[in-house]
Amino acid sequence: MTYASKVLGLAQRVAESQSEPVSRAAALFVTSIRAGGVVNAFGSGHSEAIAMEIAGRAGGLVPSNRLTPRDLVLYGGEPPSVLTPELERDPAVAQRIYDLAPVEPADVFVLVSSSGVNGTVVELATIVKDRGHPLIAITSVQHSTRMTSRHPSGRKLLDLADVVLDNGAPYGDAVLDLPGGGSYGAVSTITSALLAQMVVTEAVDQLVALGETPPIYLSANVTGGDEHNQALESRYAGRIRRGS
Repeated sequence: MTYASKVLGLAQRVAESQSEPVSRAAALFVTSIRAGGVVNAFGSGHSEAIAMEIAGRAGGLVPSNRLTPRDLVLYGGEPPSVLTPELERDPAVAQRIYDLAPVEPADVFVLVSSSGVNGTVVELATIVKDRGHPLIAITSVQHSTRMTSRHPSGRKLLDLADVVLDNGAPYGDAVLDLPGGGSYGAVSTITSALLAQMVVTEAVDQLVALGETPPIYLSANVTGGDEHNQALESRYAGRIRRGS
């Protein structure tokens, strides 16, 4: 079976099996946005791509913010040398990332990690819940349940979330077998991006059903896009960041 066939089949299963939790996650978005809140999305490594699907994307929600370990440099004054591959395993980083963000009580959080066991994401999830924010996790349930947590508490991201969205990725992420052992062809980025967009579009549908005009980005590459987007962003001045 080709990679494309594998991915398309998995995407269909994820879309069908996660319909109900997607609806619940979207309802948390709607409650937050109607209360003046912002959707804060965090991912490190390849999971940062999924946070980018949620925050600052054409066709997506304007009240959205992307959190990343790079915030330590962009907003926290740390030298670029702190951005090592091991950083995502350090629980101490999470408090700093949270404190640097323009977070308010009505905000909702989406934390993305296919393994869901690294110290930073688990600690950030703990902080988010301690502060009373709704928490949505995008993770691989199969992979995470086979892993040992790297957080001192022994907990994982899926243990802390109000809603868990399972990206359906297998343990190890890759879906094609190599002769003699091993595998290749990762899938978690594709199915996690699908889930992220399913939640955003379902939230928009729910807002429309409530008679509201959703605050949606136009592409900056269409006529009038910049003006449209700047007008909406002004409603959230100081609340959303568009750092590189």
